[in-house]
Amino acid sequence: MTSSENDWIVLKFGGTSVSSVSNWRNIRGIALDRLASGANVLIVHSALSGVTDRLERLLAAAVEGGHPPLFEELRHRHLDLASSLGIAEASDLLEPFFNELSTLLVAVHSTRGSDDRTRARVMAMGELLATTIGARFLRINDLDAAWVDARDYLKATSRAAATVRAEYLSATCDFAPSDDIRNRLAARGRLLVTQGFIASNTAGETVLLGRGGSDTSGAYFAGLLRARQLEIWTDVPGMFSANPRATAGARQLLELTFDEAQEVATAGAKVLHPRCLLPAREYSIPIFVYATQAPQMRGTRISQSPPSDAAQVKAVCVKKGVTLISLESPGMWHEVGFLADAFQIFKQHGLSVDLVSTSETNVTVSLDPQANAIDQLVLQRLQADLAVLGRAEIIGPCASVSLVGRNIRSILHQLGPALELFAEQRIYLVSQAANDLNLTFVVDESQGDRLVDDLHHLLVDPVRDDAVLGPTWQQLFASATPKPPGMPPWWSRKRQALLALMATRDSAYVYDLETVRDRCRKLKELKSIDRVSYAMKANPHPSILREVRQGGVAIECVSRGEVERAISSLPDIDRKEVLFTPNFAAREEYVWAFEQGVTVTLDSLYPLEYWPDVFAGRDIFVRLDPGEGRGHHAHVRTGGIESKFGVARGEVEVLRTLASKVGARVIGLHAHAGSGVFDVNNWRDTGQYLSSLLLGFPDVRVLDLGGGIGVPDRLGAPEFDFAAFDSALLELKKSLGDIALWIEPGRYVVAEAGVLLAKVTQIKGKGHASFVGVATGMNSLIRPALYGAHHDIVNLTRIEDQDTMLCDVVGPICETGDVLGHSRALPRGTQEGDVVLIATAGAYGASMSSNYNLRAPAEECVLVI
Repeated sequence: MTSSENDWIVLKFGGTSVSSVSNWRNIRGIALDRLASGANVLIVHSALSGVTDRLERLLAAAVEGGHPPLFEELRHRHLDLASSLGIAEASDLLEPFFNELSTLLVAVHSTRGSDDRTRARVMAMGELLATTIGARFLRINDLDAAWVDARDYLKATSRAAATVRAEYLSATCDFAPSDDIRNRLAARGRLLVTQGFIASNTAGETVLLGRGGSDTSGAYFAGLLRARQLEIWTDVPGMFSANPRATAGARQLLELTFDEAQEVATAGAKVLHPRCLLPAREYSIPIFVYATQAPQMRGTRISQSPPSDAAQVKAVCVKKGVTLISLESPGMWHEVGFLADAFQIFKQHGLSVDLVSTSETNVTVSLDPQANAIDQLVLQRLQADLAVLGRAEIIGPCASVSLVGRNIRSILHQLGPALELFAEQRIYLVSQAANDLNLTFVVDESQGDRLVDDLHHLLVDPVRDDAVLGPTWQQLFASATPKPPGMPPWWSRKRQALLALMATRDSAYVYDLETVRDRCRKLKELKSIDRVSYAMKANPHPSILREVRQGGVAIECVSRGEVERAISSLPDIDRKEVLFTPNFAAREEYVWAFEQGVTVTLDSLYPLEYWPDVFAGRDIFVRLDPGEGRGHHAHVRTGGIESKFGVARGEVEVLRTLASKVGARVIGLHAHAGSGVFDVNNWRDTGQYLSSLLLGFPDVRVLDLGGGIGVPDRLGAPEFDFAAFDSALLELKKSLGDIALWIEPGRYVVAEAGVLLAKVTQIKGKGHASFVGVATGMNSLIRPALYGAHHDIVNLTRIEDQDTMLCDVVGPICETGDVLGHSRALPRGTQEGDVVLIATAGAYGASMSSNYNLRAPAEECVLVI
C-alpha cells in the first residue's frame, strides 16, 4: 500500500456533536468531503451529551439498588436517537452493551461498591453505545463505515508515580507512529468510526483517559497514523479569546501555535483538552477546531509557527475550582531541600502541582481540578502530612485568571489600567510564565468571571483588523445561516407588536404572559415537588402575579409591601399560600404578618430570643444556612459564614432549644444557597442537609429547598436540566415519607418573559471605542453594573441586518458604570430612533429600578396579542 493510499485525517466529534439528527447529517457531509480529498478518515467520538454524567449517577445509585429507573432512562435515550436517525432494529444492535452494563450494575449492588476496574468498564459504555449508533447511521446513508474498537489500538503505558486509580481512570497511551496500526486500520476500510475516552492496558482491561479524554484519543490516533491533520469538531467554531458564553466580546482565535493553544487550554478554555496537543506538536500535525452545526465556518488553526512574533494578549481565561495550599515555615529560609521535601509529600498523595509562588518563609502552590481528584479527605491528609514542615493552610475555592499571549513581559507597561482592576480583589498568587506566554492571578472564585470581562474589555476589545483575533461570537452568528437551536424567542416572533408599542415611547419594559405561563407549567410538571412558590421580588407586577397564581403557583414574599401587593392582587388566595421570608425585619413586621394569617419564616435566632411573645404558640418555618453559597456572582450567593442569611449550622441546637422554650412549633425547614445555579446537586445537597435535621424537629412537614434555578443568558445557551433535577429529588423524596418538598423560584419564572426596549439617542466614536446611547440605563436595569450580568442586546428595528459593528451600549446616567453591554454586535446602520432590545430583563429589572439622576425608569407594559 503506497503512502498516498495510507494518508489519514482524524475527525474527533464531541458529545453535543453526536447527539442530534441535524449534526449527524453534517458529520456525514464532513466525512464525504474529507474522503473526496483522497484521505482515509478515522472518526473518533464521545458519548452522547450528558451520558458520562448519567453513568456516574448510575454507579452511585447501583450501590443501594436504585439504578433501574436511571438505566431505563439511559437505554431510551440511545434508542430514541437511533430511531430518529432511521436505524431499524436498534434494540438488537445495542442490546449486547445494555446487557453488559446491567450485569456490571448488579455486581456493584451485590458488593455495595465499585472498584476502579469496574468503574472504567461502566464509564466506557457511553462511547461504545454512541459509536455503534454513529457507524450504523453512516452505513445506512451510503457510506461504507466500519466500527472499530479503540481498545485494540490504544494501549496504556505504565507510569511509575501513578496510583492504581489513575492507571484505570486517567491513563496515558503510546502515540509514536506505527506502520502496523496504519496498515491494520487501512485494511478495515477508508472510513472508520471508533471511540474516544477509552483504551486498554497490557492485561487487556478497559481503562479511561480521564475527563476530556476524547480529544486526547483523537490526538493519539493522529500520532499513531502520522495523520495529515487532526480536526476537533465541537459546538463552537474554534477557540476564543474568552468563553463566548460568558464574555460578550470574545473573539475567534484564527491562528495559534501549539504552545499558545496549550496555555489557553490549561488556563481554563474547555474547547480543547490540554493533553491532546502533545502528540500533534511532537509530529507537527496541524489541529483545526470547527463547529459541527456550522461546518462552513472558519475555525482555529493550531500549528508550529505563529503568524507574528509581535507582543499581544490573545486570550483571557478563567479556571475555577482551583485549590491553593499555602505552607508557612520560618525554617525554609536557606534550608537545603525544603521544597524537595514538600513536593515529595504532594507526590506521595498523587497530586500534581500547577502554579508555584515562593518567598523566604512561604511556598504557595495551586492544584488544578482537571489534573487532580481532590476531595476534603485528600486535602485533610495532605495538610496533616505537610504539618511536619510548617503550618499548611487550604485556600479555596479559587479561580485562576490568565492573560495568555506572546511576549507578555514586553507589554507589562501597557497593563497599568488593567492592574487597577485588582484594587478591589484579593490576590492570593501571581505567576509569570518563564516562556513569556502567560501572566496568571489567583483570586476568590466568585471574582473570576467579572475579572475576565473587565480584563478582556481593556486588553482585547480595542484590537482591530488582526491576523489572530477574528470576529466575535455575535458577528459570526449574525451572518451565519445556522441559528442557535430551539424556537426563536417570543420577542422575535412578536417583533412588529413591540415596534408598534414603542411608536409613542422612548423606553419600556414589556412582559409576555405566555412565557410566564409556560414556565409555571414546567415547574408544576415536576413529580418531586409538592409546592412551587413564586419569589415575587423578581417581578411584582400585578398581571404577572395573577398569571402565576392561575398556573397553580403560590407566592413567596420578603417584605410587608410584597405581602400587601400579593393580597391586593390576589384577594382570593389562601393566606397560608403566601410565604413571608423577611431578613432583619423589625418586630412589628412579624406581628403584622401573623395577623394576616400568612406563613412566617425566621432566619435568625434574635426574634425568638428577644421577642418570645410574638412567636409563642405559633407555627413557623426557619431558614437555615446550607453552609456554602452558589450562584453566578458573589452578590447572589446566600449561603456561608459571610452571608447575612439563615441560621448557622452551629446554631441549630440553640434554635431547637429557643423554639421549645418559646412554644413555637417549627413546621418547615428552609434553605437557599443562591441564584443562577445550573448544578442540580445544589437542591439535592440542600435537601439532604435539611432532612438530616428532621429528628430534632418532629413537627416539620415541609422542606423548602429555595429557588435559584439557572436561566440561560445567551440565545442558544444550554437550558436547565429539569429531568436531572427531578430525578435527583425523587431519590431524596423516597426517604422523606409524608414530608413535602417545596421550591421557590423567581427569576426562572419571569426573566425570559420580559425585555427592556429603548430608543437609540446618540452614536459616538472615540478612538477605538464605539458607543450606542439609548434612552434609559442603569436606572432601569442595574444588573449589568451590580452583578456583571450579561443580557443579549439586538437592534429590533434592523434585526435582519448582517453588516455589524462592535460597540458598547450605554445609558444616559452620569456614571461610568452605566453600560448595558460591552462589545456588542449591532448593525453598522444603527441610527437615532432605532429600537434596541435588551433580553432576559423580566426579573430584577423594574423591581430594582430607581429615579437616579431624577430620570424616570422605563414604564412597564404587558403585551396582549
